Amino acid sequence: MDAIQRMLDERAIERLLVQYAADNDSGDWDAVAATYVDEGRMSRPTAPDDFIEGREAILAAFKDRPARASRHVVANIRVDVAADGTASAVSQILLFLEQKAPPLVGSYHDRLARTSAGWRFTERRGSLDFTD
Repeated sequence: MDAIQRMLDERAIERLLVQYAADNDSGDWDAVAATYVDEGRMSRPTAPDDFIEGREAILAAFKDRPARASRHVVANIRVDVAADGTASAVSQILLFLEQKAPPLVGSYHDRLARTSAGWRFTERRGSLDFTD
């Protein structure tokens, strides 16, 4: 893989992470679920070892969640693209919720695959960095 293609892939993945946060904040659950491959899996930062498996199950989990106003800030994105069409990414999140609670600070460890529709998550594992 040449340097230009690597940079294009890194940028596409960075954009995917930021768009995921924006779609999450706007409640566009179909768009959020579409960022996963069919057999993708995710865990929320509040339950890092409790994976939801499959795009349809991910969509259902988001639709079943009570409505809330939120803002995710995504930072410190680091992407590693492999020559075999896979990638990994690590990022930090700062989550503000409408309730008068302190913001949550967490991380995502992602695994991705290049598909005909672009980069998609095969696994998205969230965790909280500071817990009581």
